[in-house]
Amino acid sequence: MTPLRLAYAALSPDAYKGLLATKKALETSSLGKNLIELVYLRISQINGCSFCLEMHSQSLRAGGENVAKLDALAGWHVSAHFSERERAALQWSESLVHVADTHAPDCDYDNLRPHFTDREIADLTFAVALMSAFNRLAIGMRQ
Repeated sequence: MTPLRLAYAALSPDAYKGLLATKKALETSSLGKNLIELVYLRISQINGCSFCLEMHSQSLRAGGENVAKLDALAGWHVSAHFSERERAALQWSESLVHVADTHAPDCDYDNLRPHFTDREIADLTFAVALMSAFNRLAIGMRQ
């Protein structure tokens, strides 16, 4: 294991506390813990954050998520384990993670509308931004 490059949470405590406050706020979202954790796990797969992969996999298993679904997450596009609601959330998440290439197309946003309220779409978008930030901190600082 690579040593931590910088103790970023201690060096920038106010910024780190802001991220934690966002995480706490999302815990009460009507999206539900398992959907948020599923999104966090998928984002962490894309970004290659091993620390986050372990943490969110463990959380989902502890929350009773089907192990076959977790095993199929990287191939969710072709897996029968995911609901239309989950698919919409995962597609939006991937669009935002790859925003430089996708520019968050209208079709991905419009696909959210039948499954989520405006507030849930906002919460989902914050969740994607938050996990992207945490992944970059963990990978960049070698957590």
